[in-house]
This record gives sequence, structure tokens and C-alpha cells, in this order.
Amino acid sequence: MKVLVTGGTGYIGSHTVVELQHKGFDVVIADNLVNSYQETVDRIAKITGKLPIFEHIDLTEKHRVDQLFVKYGDIQHIIHFAALKAVGESVQQPLKYYYNNINSLVNILEAMQKYEVKNLVFSSSCTVYGQSEKLPVTETSPIKQATSPYGHTKQICEEIITNTIINSHFNAVLLRYFNPVGAHPSAIIGEFPIGEPNNLAPCITQTAIGKRPELKVFGNDYNTPDGTAIRDYIHVVDLAQSHVAALERFISEKNQQQLETYNIGTGKGFSVLEIIRSFEKVSGVKLKYKIVDRRPGDIEQIWADTTLANKKLKWKAQRDIDEMMLSAWKWEQTLNNTK
Repeated sequence: MKVLVTGGTGYIGSHTVVELQHKGFDVVIADNLVNSYQETVDRIAKITGKLPIFEHIDLTEKHRVDQLFVKYGDIQHIIHFAALKAVGESVQQPLKYYYNNINSLVNILEAMQKYEVKNLVFSSSCTVYGQSEKLPVTETSPIKQATSPYGHTKQICEEIITNTIINSHFNAVLLRYFNPVGAHPSAIIGEFPIGEPNNLAPCITQTAIGKRPELKVFGNDYNTPDGTAIRDYIHVVDLAQSHVAALERFISEKNQQQLETYNIGTGKGFSVLEIIRSFEKVSGVKLKYKIVDRRPGDIEQIWADTTLANKKLKWKAQRDIDEMMLSAWKWEQTLNNTK
């Protein structure tokens, strides 16, 4: 079966393509390469032994999306990752985020209707919950006002899918995932941001390898045990496998509703300082870090209740925080050795 993976050369997308190919799916990647590299396609092939199809395309261009579906008329399923995703940048450039993230989704949904594509797995985020008053968050937790334009675009996209599906014949699943970290165990693919990284793990590994003078810890005055923000960190391979599980649920027609929503995390929260200590333990490297002001758009703490995904998708995160940090470190070392 042919699967279109938008944003498939990105961090989560590339790991998902690997898992799809391991399961025998044929994959078409559509990506505009604004925050990824085309060489990732070859890296995927090195792991799986099969080169996925790659199309360089901006999904905000409606006519290009239409051409894509005409060219690959046998696309049956879509996993939609393609989006801008940096919380801080979205605060500084909100229109950029609203334009890109919403228009690309609308074009995909219109194409699904026009070309009768069966299933959509949408890359959503725990940011839709904002700062929840009750933890862990469940899929029925209130959707609070987003703390960033990025989070707001995810809320809007979820609403667009919910409204569209009422009068459509496709299925959709919203995967609200938490904080992906780590890299493929082969160290052939991993998180490889263009320019200044926004996520914690690459900031840690780049500091440890000497690419950055020090790590910035944004705030130590939160109402948490050590004062630093708490997140539910999940290994990117576990996260990738949840997308395959969601797709297989559709294919086997086990979905009970046309639209389903799942939290994808480990169910455990770790503070920034706990992540630093885990990295130092598995790498043997002492990190130089500095406490700075809080970052606009960040919330204090959040972690997931993953009961629904564990039960319905028959999926559960397998890898612990030390494994996440060690795989991220091995990936950083690989990058450093290949340059």
C-alpha cells in the first residue's frame, strides 16, 4: 500500500518512513526541505535497503499538491507531518506559522476528498492542551488557550479536520505527541535542525561535542521540584511506531470512529535538569549550562496519560530516558565524525 508522508525528510517523518518500510509499505515523501536535508532519503535507504520516492514540494501551493496526487494516483494513506514547529519562532513570526501550517493541511484535505484517499494520520501536539490544571492530561482534558502561535495552529488544524470529516468519507486520527528525543539506533538518522536548534536534546548534544559554548536552561523558577520545566520525553522510534500502529488500525478496520485521538508519550515527566543528569550519566560528559530567563510560549509542566493509545492502538513506549539520551549522543558523534 502506498503512503504519502509529508515532511518525511524531517526528524519524526524520517524515522516513521523507516518503520513504514520495515512493515512493507511503499512510501512517497513530500517535503520542501526548509528544515531538513534531501540526503536523509539516502540515509533511510541505507537503513531499510529501499529508497523511498521523494518529491520536493511546498504543500502551501495548491496546484503542486494537485499535481502530486495526479502523479501518484494510488496513494491510499497520508501521514501529515509537514509544518513549522518552533514554539519560540512562532511567537516572533506568527503569520509565517498560520500561513504554512494551516494552508498545507487544507490543500491536503481537499486532495483527499478529490482523489478519494482513505486515511489520514495527523501530527498533532500536546501543546493543544496549553497549561493543564490537572496532570497527567487525557484525550478529554480541556483544550486551553494556546501559549504560542505554533500550539494554536495545531488546535486550528484539529478543528479543521474535525469539521471536514463530518461530510467526508475518509478516516483520521489525531496523534497528540509529547516531546520526541533520541535517534535511530543505527545512528544513521536523527534530529538534524538547520540553524539554531529549538529542542532540548540537540542543544545538549551540541554543547557536549563543542559546537555550542554552553547550554541555556530557560527558567529555574517554575513550580516544579527543581524549578525547571517538566515534559514527557519520548524516544523518536517509539513515536514513529505509533504512527504505523494508527495506520494499521485503519487498514484492519478496527477503528471505532471516523475520527480518533490519542496521546503519544511515556506517561512520565522529567525536568530539564533531570534530562541533563541523564545525559551526563550515559555520555560521561559534564555539561556546561547556564540558567536564563523563561522562554516566551513555554508552559510549566505536562505529561501524558497514554492509557487509550496503549489499549486501542496496541502500542506502548518501550525506551527509557537514558536510552533516549544515549542514542542522541551517538547520533551527534556520527554527525561530528562525518564532517
